[in-house]
Amino acid sequence: MSMNPVWLGALLGAIFALGILLVWRGLPATRGTDLVQRIEPYLDRAPRRSRLLQDPTVPLRWSDIGRPLGHRAAGWIDRLFGGRDSVSLRLTRAGLTDDVDGFRLQQVLWGVSGMVLAAAGGSLVWWLRGASPWALFVLVCCAGLGGVIARDSVLTSMANRREKRLMAEFPAMAELLALAVTAGEGTMQALERVSRLSTGELAGELELALGQARTGMPLPQALEGMGQRTGLTALSRFVDGLVVAMQRGTPLGEVLRAQAADARAAARQALIEEGGKREIYMMVPVVFLVLPVTVLFAVYPGLSLLQITV
Repeated sequence: MSMNPVWLGALLGAIFALGILLVWRGLPATRGTDLVQRIEPYLDRAPRRSRLLQDPTVPLRWSDIGRPLGHRAAGWIDRLFGGRDSVSLRLTRAGLTDDVDGFRLQQVLWGVSGMVLAAAGGSLVWWLRGASPWALFVLVCCAGLGGVIARDSVLTSMANRREKRLMAEFPAMAELLALAVTAGEGTMQALERVSRLSTGELAGELELALGQARTGMPLPQALEGMGQRTGLTALSRFVDGLVVAMQRGTPLGEVLRAQAADARAAARQALIEEGGKREIYMMVPVVFLVLPVTVLFAVYPGLSLLQITV
């Protein structure tokens, strides 16, 4: 199916204008100089090797071309959406490496994947049905934006799932610490025993805090860092109570038992709230599926009888 000459001319003109704009933005006179380029000449670095001395047998890889483009696209996404602190916090809560730039590159890949899929599907529809090119262009742009937002939503869901696992492991971990301290072990020995015998997300966070304490960081500061990384209120209160008990010399076993009881009560309250939400969700099939069918079975015989009488 041939394209309308008007649309074809408009598309070619838009591509030509985009090429002129990219060339203009790439000129040295219009390309801005960032802070790194200004400071780099004054740094004491080894001189860069000339390209004439490089091995000509090394092939050019697609990654050498795509990496600068990906970093530039990641910078655009970062300036468009912002929220680097929020992304860093969610990466930490999800147990991932705190690499905001790497996450932006993942968003770029998700957006490009969405655009490729939308372009493939839209091209097939345009070839079979003759859809509008502008509609396909809008669809591709929306698919790219949807891919970027979808990666952000996946990160949020990963952080929420990890927080639920941490809260599920927290009461048992507090009980084990209380038993170990009551048995006569010191705080450090009790923490090491529990982290060695336990598995899961909270055990990994505790092992990381103990590793920081072994390298010279004070144990209270390492435990406070664990509470800040998880971002859970119950765990932060537990860490604060543990630190206060260690600093003031109060009985640690009673503090741990009270914290475990509070954690179990909070978990029970959360379970009750989740049950209330599920009860509301269960009303959806009842109201929209079961009830209409019941009304239909009750009303249909009377309607059929009226039709027969008429």
